[in-house]
Amino acid sequence: MLESHKEIIKHRAVVADDWSVLRLASADLDAGVAADAPDAVVVPEGKVIVPLTVWQAQRDALASRTEIGVWLAPDERAESLKGDLDKFAVVAIDFPKFTDGRGYSTAFNLRMRMDYQGELRAIGDVLRDQLFQMQRCGFDAYATRPDRNIHDALKGLTDFSEVYQASVDVKAPLFRRHERDVRIDSSDVGYGI
Repeated sequence: MLESHKEIIKHRAVVADDWSVLRLASADLDAGVAADAPDAVVVPEGKVIVPLTVWQAQRDALASRTEIGVWLAPDERAESLKGDLDKFAVVAIDFPKFTDGRGYSTAFNLRMRMDYQGELRAIGDVLRDQLFQMQRCGFDAYATRPDRNIHDALKGLTDFSEVYQASVDVKAPLFRRHERDVRIDSSDVGYGI
């Protein structure tokens, strides 16, 4: 099944999206429906982001395509893409539930440990409340939930004006970035603490 969004947030702007996300059908034993097999699913032409399992099963056939992307489920590791990252125009990380935060670590690892420089997109149950922290972990594109206003979600990238911790977007913590003219008053009861 192909999912498409009319618009996504990319580089802090709402833009048209010309990519589709390929989702495999899961088994429904009650209805007698079998799950899609990653090696048998047909990947349509055009800009398609495929599941990691499809990439692994059809790597030889898909590697020659210039407009191919891959998405990772929360239980899949970024390291499984090592050596292949340069083949993808986009890497997406799925958030099946708002409360599942494993994708933040995956994004951080792709940017900081694997030095991925391409588009890193959040897909699935992506809401405004998550965008600021997603950006801190290295995401630069967001396919928000279709039932939410994307222009309102865009405001989530500017919820905070300053950050204390170092991360992908800001390499040094606040205390290292802030120049201070500190005068030490030894009569202060908190001196030396």
